[in-house]
Formats: sequence, structure tokens, C-alpha cells
Amino acid sequence: MHVHVVGNACVDTTFRLARFPAVGETLNATTYADGLGGKGANQAVAAARTGAAVTLWTALGKDAAGAWIRSRLDMELSDVQANEFDLPSDRSTIVIDAGGENFIVSGVACSDAFDPIAQTALARRIAPGDILVCQGNLRGAVTNACLRAARENGARTVLNASPIDAAALPDFGLAEVLVVNQSEAKALTGLDDMAAAAGALAVKGTATVVITLGAEGCLVLGPDRAGTLRLPAPHVEALDTSGAGDVFCGCLAGGLARGMPVTSALKLALAAAAMAVTRPGTLASCPSAPEMAALIDQTELS
Repeated sequence: MHVHVVGNACVDTTFRLARFPAVGETLNATTYADGLGGKGANQAVAAARTGAAVTLWTALGKDAAGAWIRSRLDMELSDVQANEFDLPSDRSTIVIDAGGENFIVSGVACSDAFDPIAQTALARRIAPGDILVCQGNLRGAVTNACLRAARENGARTVLNASPIDAAALPDFGLAEVLVVNQSEAKALTGLDDMAAAAGALAVKGTATVVITLGAEGCLVLGPDRAGTLRLPAPHVEALDTSGAGDVFCGCLAGGLARGMPVTSALKLALAAAAMAVTRPGTLASCPSAPEMAALIDQTELS
């Protein structure tokens, strides 16, 4: 089975601070650095490191940043399908405090212009049994078209509904697995109780709802609607949580492509995300292929 990740690739600029600034306040960072990022790129690399065959479908600008992003992607992935636009390449600014918490602001001109079904061979490349992974970086109608094409071709679909554009949400009914974090679940449902939020999201038509709970693991509501299951995360000391969600989603897709049941793939995703938060960076924090192989062995033995 092949994993198709449709999403953005960008330059991540990460600033580390002792604390977040107040409104109107200027602070100097303790460290700062540029790196490869973007939810699409991060999830594709994480999936590839599980040993899955992966294609990343993305959009880049015809600029120095785009060339830099492409060179880094080619180091990680054997199949990168990148449309180029006369636009600035996407960028994200990540601000991380001493406790490892973060906020992220992104510029997404290329992602806004990207339409994989109209502009690429994605629909022709998806085969029965493949896994399609989408996030919230593309326009809602574009994401729907990708998910619909995958379903029509007999592929499985994973939607990480992040970031959220309330005015143009994708059709959750097109996703076999929907992944959101606690903040996103609350924003989408207005509910503080995560079990209730999972039920409300399931009503929208997705087969399996996964709500990530940070250090507490994740909550799962399966297609049988027989009640929620909580899966714990390994206990670690978090340094930087900014890459954890993408590692989680990429490893979930990679595990499914390896033939793992959903619960086993989620356990792998939790273990990989726990390792990621002990390290600085977004993509830089992702477990290596040998580390991922060890996590897979542990998951399959548990």
C-alpha cells in the first residue's frame, strides 16, 4: 500500500523564548533557526521513516526558498510531486517557550493556489488500498476533491483537520479517520468534554475519530460507536511539542500502510510522537528510520 500525502511544505523559522510575549511586547529569542517544515512535508517524512512507500504532493514558489525546500525534500523522500507557482514559498514562524509549548503563524500563498486534482496526476495515481492523508492547509473544496477521488478509487483516507478554517471546513464524512487535537475538537464542537466532542464529530460522518490529548495520549471513537477508548502516551519530559502532531499523523498513516490495525497504528504514532517531544524542532525531532523500526517492533510485540 502506498501513502499519498497532500499538503504544504515550507521554511520553518523557530524562535525559542523563556516565555511568550505579552500583547505589544518585544522579546529577544534565546535561539532561532530555519528548517524544513510544513504539515504535509512533516507527515510525509514521518510516514516514509516507518518504511512505507510515500509520495508528497505539494506546492512551492519559484524562489530561493522553494529551491531550498525542494533540495531538503529530495534528501528525505523518493517521490516529491511539487507544483511551482510565481508566488512566495510558504513559511511558518514557530515560537516556543521554556516549557516546550508553542504557537505557529504561517504564510500559505502556494498552498492557497494548489489544486492537486486539477493540476497534478494525483487522481490517476491513487490505487485501491492506498492511504491518502490531507490536512487543513489547502482550501476546503480542494481537500474535499482529494478525499473524494481517493474514496472513489478505493483508497483509505486520513484527515488531520489542522489548521481550522471555520468558513471552509472539509467534509468530515469523506475521512475514514479524522485526527484533531483537544483545542481543535473544542473549536469544532464547542464542547469541553472530549468524549462528547468525539461523539459530535462522529455525527459528521467520519468512521473513526481520534482526538490527541498531548501527554495524556489520545481518545478514539471507532466506527462501531461502542464507546471511546483512551490510549496512553509514554511518559517523557517534553522539550518541544511543535512537531508532535505531524509525527503522530504521519506514523498513523505509515502504520496503516504496513497493514497494522488502527489501534496498533495509533500506539506506534503515540510512541513516535513521545520521542519527538523530547527533541527540538519540527521535522528535526522526528524519529529516524532505525528508531522508527525499533518502535514498530515494540508495538508489534505489545
